[in-house]
Amino acid sequence: MPLSNRLKEHRARLGVNQQEMGRLAGVSRQTISQIERGDYSPSVTLALKLAKICQVSVEDIFMYEEDGQHER
Repeated sequence: MPLSNRLKEHRARLGVNQQEMGRLAGVSRQTISQIERGDYSPSVTLALKLAKICQVSVEDIFMYEEDGQHER
């Protein structure tokens, strides 16, 4: 999948589990799990919300990869 992420790392830094992150973001624990596994690409709105919760930029969490290269 071309979109990779570091959501799990940022969530761990905040000391919250998937359930709590989902509550903060207004989505289910399953959605957070799917994003972390790379099985689901969040909407722009959800990506921005997650970045705000983690107090980082969207680019700090989500990376678009093409041909194995990181692009920012």
